[in-house]
Amino acid sequence: MRVVSGIKPTGNLHLGNYLGAVKQWVTLQDDVAAQGGESMFFIADLHAPTEWIAPADLSSHTIEVAATMIAAGIDPAKSILFNQARVPAHSEMAWLLNTVARVGWLNRMTQFKDKAGKNREGASVGLYDYPVLMAADVLLYNATHVPVGEDQKQHLELARDIATKFNGDYGVDLFTLPAPLISKAAPRIMSLRDASAKMSKSNPSEQSVVKLIDSDDTIADKFRKAKTDPDLLPATADELGDRAEARNLLTIYAALADTDVASVLGEYGGKGFGAFKPALADLAVAKLGPIRDEMVRLLDDRSAVTAVLQAGAEKARALAAPVLKQTQDAMGLQV
Repeated sequence: MRVVSGIKPTGNLHLGNYLGAVKQWVTLQDDVAAQGGESMFFIADLHAPTEWIAPADLSSHTIEVAATMIAAGIDPAKSILFNQARVPAHSEMAWLLNTVARVGWLNRMTQFKDKAGKNREGASVGLYDYPVLMAADVLLYNATHVPVGEDQKQHLELARDIATKFNGDYGVDLFTLPAPLISKAAPRIMSLRDASAKMSKSNPSEQSVVKLIDSDDTIADKFRKAKTDPDLLPATADELGDRAEARNLLTIYAALADTDVASVLGEYGGKGFGAFKPALADLAVAKLGPIRDEMVRLLDDRSAVTAVLQAGAEKARALAAPVLKQTQDAMGLQV
């Protein structure tokens, strides 16, 4: 079993990134290690420039995200942690897979339509083509499983299509078809000000997003001021109906407490948000505060974080090299 997944270095990670991805990876890392498998987690810095980012910011964010992952529990002794750009085989494999991927397949990718919006003709080729790089990211290591959110499942299906076509076109059994790992425990965390939108760093309202770098007081303040409704919490999840804000806060509490919404309602059903939100704030501070403190400690010596990434990249390059060579050989590029 080999698990591979990555995250873009777009600045300080937030609560949605943590609960929806990194927290799941930490659990997965231990489960995979117990089964004798291997986990690889990378900072997807090659994906970041598909939309403009200042070079200094990209470099800084890469270190910050790596430090956050380590602080949250990604252990370089158990997993291979690296940044994508230090493994050139990602770029090389992406080009080779571009010759197999089809324009029609990419035209169906909904993420490009969402990100490009009305400026489709002004979007970068990288933004259009990045699903092929994502395919390279996992096929390069013959990943057996890829943790993905529902919004990324389409990209994994594309990777499987590319792998199947390559194997068929060249008469080889080279690429493993990776299976998605969509954890039912991985919640979709929404904005604290508008529960119809995902929690995002790009939201102009600072009150909408809890950043992992936030102070204890800031975390508590954001939860106490989170948008809610005047009704009491119900006894069961089925009774929540269309109360999106209430459901979001209950989901966050359950994820932080490693329980489910039904159990949370068993304790808080019939109570108002005046009782629930302070309890949620205290829980969030207790869970996120130690991660922030360790992240700050790690960032006091950025060179040490860089060394961790470099060591991980060396391991990743060793794993990638034979697969890249076999791909080139299959295509007649061995001369």
